[in-house]
Formats: sequence, structure tokens, C-alpha cells
Amino acid sequence: MTNLKISKKRNVNRGMIIVQTIVFASVVVIIISALSSFAATNIRAGRITFNREQAFQVAEAGVEYYRWHLAHAPEDFQDGTGGSGPYVHSLKDKNNNTIGQFSLDITPPPTGSTVVKIKSTGSSSLDSSYLRKILSSVAKPSIAKYAVAGNNAMRFGAGTEIFGPIHVNGGIRFDGLAHNVTTSGSTTYTDTDGDACTGSNSYAVHTCLSPADPTSPTPLPLRPDVFEAGRLISQPTIDFSGFTTDLAVLKANAQSSGFYRDVAGGSFVGYHMVLKINNTFDLYKINSWASLGDCSSSPSGTPSWSVGTQTLQGNYAFPANGVIFIEDHVIINGQVNGARLTITAADLPQPGDPANYKNVIINNDVLYTSYDGTDSIGIIAQGGIMVGMISEDDLKIDAALIAQNGRVGRFYYSGGSCVYKNRSIISLYGMIASYARYGFAYTNGTGYAIRNITYDANLLYAPPPNFPLTSDQYQILSWQEVKN
Repeated sequence: MTNLKISKKRNVNRGMIIVQTIVFASVVVIIISALSSFAATNIRAGRITFNREQAFQVAEAGVEYYRWHLAHAPEDFQDGTGGSGPYVHSLKDKNNNTIGQFSLDITPPPTGSTVVKIKSTGSSSLDSSYLRKILSSVAKPSIAKYAVAGNNAMRFGAGTEIFGPIHVNGGIRFDGLAHNVTTSGSTTYTDTDGDACTGSNSYAVHTCLSPADPTSPTPLPLRPDVFEAGRLISQPTIDFSGFTTDLAVLKANAQSSGFYRDVAGGSFVGYHMVLKINNTFDLYKINSWASLGDCSSSPSGTPSWSVGTQTLQGNYAFPANGVIFIEDHVIINGQVNGARLTITAADLPQPGDPANYKNVIINNDVLYTSYDGTDSIGIIAQGGIMVGMISEDDLKIDAALIAQNGRVGRFYYSGGSCVYKNRSIISLYGMIASYARYGFAYTNGTGYAIRNITYDANLLYAPPPNFPLTSDQYQILSWQEVKN
């Protein structure tokens, strides 16, 4: 009886062991299966991530390739094929193995702009089903990257507030508020103004606002109360003389597909252009300048630079390429709506003779209709861009202004009975590039009492047609991954 009980107990124990073994084996199989599935999923996810990342890098390579292409062929927006895109290229590694492919869609710049859009779609050779797309905008910066640019030393008086960047090849005395960076191509200079606080060895960007800046070699303080974004000296200079080449290009473009006029000739003293919102302009030949009347000018012999009598030549459409070149003095006023123009006054047969330099005169408003970059006017003078005697008391100028050899400012008129010597407000929306020291007012109170300068940021990469550039290399404006 005892042996029977022992046998039964052994059988029960054996049954329990078998059950436990089966349970644990099942658990192990489930765990191994889960781990295997997890590992396989991770491997698959890793492979997908790798392929997607490789497709992304291939797309990046496509953008960089076309930047390189534009550096060697700046006006080729068809990838050297002469046909429409997309343009497909294989990407190889250092061992000449193909690792992916990118497809390029290129959008050339609109008239008057340098902005090129590059859309690159990349895929990996390991799995071409995963596509990554990058959209980048590149452009060449123009001289209009500055709110104010100059060659000779300039002074910005108390109360001056400028929002765009400022650069002068010479020295800068700034006693107002600069919201953007202020730079100079010099290291030190001599501040010759009568109320100069530093004189010789003045830093090339300095202020006389209390506490006045020290002279070199004492280190400059930061002065964020004047230079909010900082100041830099010994920076690369702007080549104003190089604008002569740009003028020749403008003349050629005006003669080929723009609007060109030679000197007025005879007894005429220049031209008068009136811009209109219907994309046309009236052109007059000026018979004579208005009389000075009770005003006197300086230097002696300076005319009123205001229309006396004139003769209408006709009404003309704005040229398709937006380039107007007049080989004589030009008075400009009027308004545009949806137009992009560059108007130049220059005498190129003898560009080195200052007696032949041509001026642009603005006595009445030059206006945009839209301020979103749709409207754009560039005005370039071989001499100066000046305001004459009979000018509006509240004058508004919407334009980018370049005075290659002269200055941007107002002529000097005085006299006890001169009603035009004192003007109230001049407002500029755009930018100024002035070879000589700019200014619309004089220390004796004549000229414009209030001067407002507002930088048009649209000009930087969407300047007026054929406007002078500061670099021949395309720079990246934006870069983003897109879905479509």
C-alpha cells in the first residue's frame, strides 16, 4: 500500500513538471518572438530612416549643385540644357558608386529681381520610394542692401533715426539712433566739423553724444544707445567708380530694348519726365530754368534747377525691360502703379569730365502706389540727385537713389526775400548711395527742416532692373523642406 502511494505521488510530480516546462517554454517562445519582431521592426525602421535621411542629403546636394552652377553661369536657369526642366542628376560617392538621384525645378528671377528659386527632390538608390524635397531661394545682393551708402565721410545729426544698415567708405559721425549695423571702410579719420568732439584720430564710426567716444587707440565702448546693432570699422569698401561699367550696361540695355534719349541739344537744358500710373510717362524738353527771382544760389551761377518753360515730346510706354537712359539732365516726378523702373542720367562719351556729369532733379513727389515690393524705382545720376529751388514744401520720394560722382541732397538757396529757401519736410522711402556727403539742410536753417529716411527692405534682393550689385555670387535667402 505504501509503495502504491509513492508511485502515485511521483506521477503527480512528473505531471506538474511537464506543465511548468510547457508554460515556461511558451513564455520563452513568446518573448523570443516579440524580441525578434521588435528587432525586425527596428531594423526596418532604421533602414527607412537611413533611406529617408540619404534622400534628404541627396536633395541638399541638388541645391548646392545648382548654386555652384549659377556661380559659373549666373544667367543660366536651364541647367545648361537650353530646355525646360526638371533636370535629373545622379549623385555618386567618393568611390563613384551611385547613392541617389536629385531632380531640379528652377524658377528664374522675375524682371528686376535676382531671386532664383531652386526646388530639389532627392531619393536614395536603396529605395527610391522615399522622396525628400527642399525649396531654396538664392539671390545676388544689390547696393540697395544699405539704407545709406557713401564714399566720403558723412555726419548724421541728432534726431536722425535710420532703420536699415549703413556703410560709408570714409568716416561716420552718428549722433542719432541706428537700429541696424553701422560700418565703415576706414579705421580712423579726421572729423572736420566745427563742433567735432574728437578731431584727428577719430574712430571711423563714432558718436559725439555724451559721453563722447574716445579717439584711437583707446578702445571703443559699445554704445547701444546710438548703435543698437553694433558698429564695425575696416570693412570692405563700395566701389563707386565701378558703377561706370554698370552705367554702360544700362545704356546698352536701354538702346536695345528699353528707352533711350541722347542730349536734348540746341537751346534745351534737359528733360522732364512725368511718370503715370497707367505705365506711361510724358517726356518734355526743358527750354529754360525758372528765374531765381529774389533767391540767390551758391556757388554763384547755380540755376534754379526748376522748370521754366518746356515742350512736350510725347507720351511713351514704360519699356518692357524697365530701363530708361537719358544722356542729359533729367527732372523726374509722378507716380507708378505696378511698375519696376531704373532711370539713369549720364553722359558716357566723356565719363571722366565732371563738367559733363548729368544730374537728376526731384522737385515734386515721386510715389509708389504699393509698398510691398510691387513698385520699384531706381534713379541713378552720373553727377548728383538733387532737389532744386522750387520744390514742394512736403516732398516725398519713393526710390533707390545713387549719385555716382556727386551727392544726394538739395542745392543751396538763400536771400532775405527768398520764399523757397526754407522747406518743411522731405521723406524718402528707399535708400541713398551718395559719393559725396549727402544732405537736404544747411547749418543756417535753410533747406528741409525735417528729414525722414525709411529703408525699403524689398530692394535688397528685388532691386530695380539692372541695379548695381554688391556681389556677383548668389547667397541663400531661405531654405526649407516642403511636401509638394
